[in-house]
Amino acid sequence: MRLATARAVDRTAVLLFTVTLSANTYHVPSALFWERALGSHAYAVPILLAITGLFVVFTPVESLTARSRMTRNVTTRQQVLTAFGRLLELGRTVTPPLGISDLGLHVWARRRTLRHPVSGVLARIATYRVGTNPMNRPFAPPKGVGVVGLCWKYDHEVGIDVEQLANSLDDQDKFNAYRDKHGPDAVMNLTWDQFTRIRHRGAVFAFPIRDGRNRFVGCLSVDTSHGFATLDQPELKAQMGLLTIVIGQAGLFSTRQCMI
Repeated sequence: MRLATARAVDRTAVLLFTVTLSANTYHVPSALFWERALGSHAYAVPILLAITGLFVVFTPVESLTARSRMTRNVTTRQQVLTAFGRLLELGRTVTPPLGISDLGLHVWARRRTLRHPVSGVLARIATYRVGTNPMNRPFAPPKGVGVVGLCWKYDHEVGIDVEQLANSLDDQDKFNAYRDKHGPDAVMNLTWDQFTRIRHRGAVFAFPIRDGRNRFVGCLSVDTSHGFATLDQPELKAQMGLLTIVIGQAGLFSTRQCMI
């Protein structure tokens, strides 16, 4: 259950109990109605009053839901960290070897913004990396922009050897010519300025995350400075695919909570 739903349940219960107690106090619809309704069960009124106080002070449904979600979030984070460790092991097979803080795992969630109120953008809500370098650069792409944007657009896994692309498109004229010939998707629907800002991440993979209704709610991406051919193998896809299922079932995106 979502926290907002649990909170609404608590508030609805308080409202119903309060209205019932008030109706009994002021004999609405009539004193005879309450005499017949309660009969010999006069203790029902103080019990109802106590339950109302319980819901006001402790909000039991919301508290239980929050505790359950916290436990589930901890379990999910443990699974993510375990998978991240396996990805680091896979990264050691790259030649030349990746730096200790090179490989990054990112969780993206679909969010509506003022500029994109309908379709929204992908916001990075969590990053897993050993160390702080390289630092994440601001990037919140709409549908179709960047590797994660293409993952959203086509709703399936996407992997791009950005390093190879950057080596062949080393100036703006080549970039524009390549985009005109192969289409905007070939350059991830990026402008030249955007491309120069992200091309330092030479190998990028993105996998869609779906909710219980099989709707796209975000994606999971992994990036490194190089080593696309080495990383593009079933082991990485299996780890990422498993994580997308775990995160999607955890319902983290519906509650707007960060896993870190």
